[in-house]
Amino acid sequence: MHKILFVHSQALVIIPTYNEIENIELIIKTVFSLPEAFDILVVDDNSPDGTADIVKKMIPQYPDSLHLLLREQKEGLGKAYIAGFKWALEQGYDYILEMDADFSHNPADLVRLLATCRDEDYDLSIGSRYISGITVMNWPLSRVLLSYFASKYVNLITGMPIKDSTAGFVCYRANFLSYINLDKISFVGYAFQIEMKYYAYKLGFKIKEIPIVFSERLKGQSKMNKKIVFEAMWGVLQLRFHNTKKIVKS
Repeated sequence: MHKILFVHSQALVIIPTYNEIENIELIIKTVFSLPEAFDILVVDDNSPDGTADIVKKMIPQYPDSLHLLLREQKEGLGKAYIAGFKWALEQGYDYILEMDADFSHNPADLVRLLATCRDEDYDLSIGSRYISGITVMNWPLSRVLLSYFASKYVNLITGMPIKDSTAGFVCYRANFLSYINLDKISFVGYAFQIEMKYYAYKLGFKIKEIPIVFSERLKGQSKMNKKIVFEAMWGVLQLRFHNTKKIVKS
């Protein structure tokens, strides 16, 4: 049995960071200003710009609700989230949400994501850019098309009916995260987002997409690069042949 520690809310928002000093203070304050109570876990990959130092200075303001997990090096989005998931399960949270630090995800939509799982009894809710047309702001057309057709490619290869399979704005029920072996998640970039949704779908968990408006970051630099895109495209082919049963905890 895990000892339950300092849990204030049922819901934890995990925010992975690497060089987000321009955004981190405001995103934390914005989440804590919402009408729904959320705790926050910042998972920082040893940002050289001092992102973690800002979080440390803020913790006394929110001693029961703001937490920091420091990692030694930058290993990718997937590794950061897996570390956050394990921490969240150890602390006994019922709902675990993912969100970027750069305001590309509107923090107000956290309330809707949580309500979909908690009140409508879904295991995974997805903030979707493509469930109601294409709702992306300030992206060049080439990037919109790449993202949109990447999701179509994922649908074709995996059979998943999810329109925004690379979405990183999601809410999980803890029952799903505790059911799978997190150490067997393979991918570290955006393919990680596809992989998590694929296992939820294949294992029969209830999934719902809700429409959001996604906006390009205003401050800081995007972490997207060609290596991440290649991993996602190749990873989808690999996923198609994974034995889903092997991901389930024995």
